[in-house]
Amino acid sequence: MFSLPLLYTMEVWWAGFTTQPERLIVYVLATFALLLGYNRYAGMRHDASWFEVAIDSVEEMGLGLLIAAGMLCLLGRITMDMHTGEILGKIVMEAMTVAIGVSVGTSQLGVGDAAEKEDQGLGASGPKGQPHFGGQLAIGFCGAVLFAANVAPTEEIAVIAHSIGSWRLLALALLSLGLGGLILFYTEFSGSEHFVLPGGVPHILGSTVMTYASALLASGMILWFFGRFDGEPLITCIGQTVVLGVAGALGASAGRLLLQ
Repeated sequence: MFSLPLLYTMEVWWAGFTTQPERLIVYVLATFALLLGYNRYAGMRHDASWFEVAIDSVEEMGLGLLIAAGMLCLLGRITMDMHTGEILGKIVMEAMTVAIGVSVGTSQLGVGDAAEKEDQGLGASGPKGQPHFGGQLAIGFCGAVLFAANVAPTEEIAVIAHSIGSWRLLALALLSLGLGGLILFYTEFSGSEHFVLPGGVPHILGSTVMTYASALLASGMILWFFGRFDGEPLITCIGQTVVLGVAGALGASAGRLLLQ
């Protein structure tokens, strides 16, 4: 449900074939760290130990590998006559986002666990129901990855970044900031009062900027993983990050409210 578009995206298959092994290793480690953060603050009980969180994250990565391998095989994207490196690269590249989808799906569709967390007033909040800064940051980053990863591998991001002027990039950045602030503080998502503390203008601006910064970081990391920065000048890399940051900002703000 959460990662299906990537399984049908040609650019992701190609990235799995061309990506260097060391970059894949970084991709796996970054995904595992993201799963740890999400499972610690949204996917499991508040009193779960870090060991239990790590075990849960390893299981989700294993499921991601199995699901990605099975789907790629059914779609004919991996066959027995392919080189082992190509098969492994495609599976790993797809599986990491699938693993995040598994984690989010388990948390959001597991009625019993959700009810238990609601009864305890927990999730990405502290024991007294106050939003936990680290938890909100982890969940916002996870939302940014889920949204941005479905767009990042496509050629359109590079085409847009190369063709639009600096004033349009600035407008996209301002749009991303505005959307993030509106979603977090003014859309009144169901249950949002548990995860976003009310405050004055400085608090709203600070939280909005923090959310957008996490979206840009997630967007930049994903673009780097897919090799979109290779051989590109710095200004183009920044442009691609800002363009993708629109989707990332939507994920970081809406995801912060929806993925917990």
